[in-house]
Amino acid sequence: MTLKSKIESLLFISNHPLSISKLAEMLDVSKEEIKNELDILFTEYNSKEKGINLQKNGTNYQMVTNSENGKIVADFLKEEVTGELTPASLETLTVIAYRGPITKTELELIRGVNCAIILRNLMMRGLIEEIEDKEQMMTKYQITFDFMKHLGINEVAQLTDYAKLNSSEALEQILKQEKPLDSEIEQNKV
Repeated sequence: MTLKSKIESLLFISNHPLSISKLAEMLDVSKEEIKNELDILFTEYNSKEKGINLQKNGTNYQMVTNSENGKIVADFLKEEVTGELTPASLETLTVIAYRGPITKTELELIRGVNCAIILRNLMMRGLIEEIEDKEQMMTKYQITFDFMKHLGINEVAQLTDYAKLNSSEALEQILKQEKPLDSEIEQNKV
């Protein structure tokens, strides 16, 4: 894979802007190489024919939808945010509620499927949030105060069978066995 392709993939999956420094660090290349590839991507993506544009603000870059498609995107998002949760979304939300804060990798090990789109949808609805675990340098997900308020609980420990499900030995075994894969998964993403 080319450097340009790797940058494009990272920008596509990120739900927040990425800096030249962060991209250089993640891809183990110079900032100048990143900047050169970003300049090419910026030119390629920012035409009226493209549904996706590349925004830049200083040294930060983010993929966004073309503003001319604003109405159709807004209608779609409104339906996504206000419609009923799918069984997969409910399952994901339940795992986060009972096991959070939890990494995307741990969540995917428990569910057995990629959860990126579901996580985005749940964040858009304000049901979960990302938190940065600075000690382990990773992103984790947890339920929001709004979700707790909607459930009528004051703390997650008030969820039905919380103590039992939060410390399930079977899940702990699965996660412990799979921990060495975390670094492999992260390496293979780049």
